[in-house]
Amino acid sequence: MPRPLVILPDPPTPPTAIGLIAGAGRLPIIVAEGLREIGHRIHGIGLANMYEPDLPEMCDSFHEVGLFRVGGWGKALAKRNVRHAIMVGKVDKAKLMHDPLRMVRNVPDMRTMIAWHQKLRHDRRSYAVLGAIADELERCGVQLLDSTTSIPKELADAGVMTTRQPTAAQQADIEFVWPQLVDLLRLDIGQAVAVRERDIIAVEAVEGTDRMIERAGALCKAKGWTLCKGARCGHDRRSDVPTIGVMTIERMHDAGAGCLALAAGDVIMIDKEDVIAEADRRGIAIVGVPVGAA
Repeated sequence: MPRPLVILPDPPTPPTAIGLIAGAGRLPIIVAEGLREIGHRIHGIGLANMYEPDLPEMCDSFHEVGLFRVGGWGKALAKRNVRHAIMVGKVDKAKLMHDPLRMVRNVPDMRTMIAWHQKLRHDRRSYAVLGAIADELERCGVQLLDSTTSIPKELADAGVMTTRQPTAAQQADIEFVWPQLVDLLRLDIGQAVAVRERDIIAVEAVEGTDRMIERAGALCKAKGWTLCKGARCGHDRRSDVPTIGVMTIERMHDAGAGCLALAAGDVIMIDKEDVIAEADRRGIAIVGVPVGAA
């Protein structure tokens, strides 16, 4: 059953104080750059041992928080009179496990324990976790915004984005598999499918896109297969926005892929110009499929 569509608040008019709850990776940096360009003041909330070291200097204020201390996130923002926030970045489990202070930094606070008991004991999927976090932040007067608000240019465009054009066979594979991908997204199974000559090679599940690409390469020794990636039905853009980056292209090349099809407007391309340049260099076509094309 499709999850209900979340109606998000309109982004405030700058200059306004915006909270940036940051996990691992480049995306929080790109979002901070976009917020700065628009004219917002940034109050950063960095997940301990996760955020990039360059992020604090990009913020007007910065506070480090434990991953499982969600009650403290909202309090830290409320103290700075922040009423809207964006939450982006990965939770790097490897960093979490190898942090020597993890037992101190990640002791759950009372609000996190209450939310876990009341809302997450029987449903720990990403959208349920995000909903619980959003509810706790709203208790502190902080509303989460669409995480793509400040980075519209980083989203996939409709049409061919690379100089490299998809072959007729790759285009036919996209048209064949896209309606099936839409059904998988509606069922909340995964966000990507690998296909070649109308044979589905692999479907993404809990392992994520990167490991699915490796699996597809191991299963299909022929070169030139196509990876199609979209967003879950009714995906919550407060955080649940699929992303690809330069490393995605590198992994696809190593696995023998030749084409990448993305849901236009629904997939973030981190460092978009670099992604396109790397795809052209590797001989991989990137195609944006308009939403509703199925």
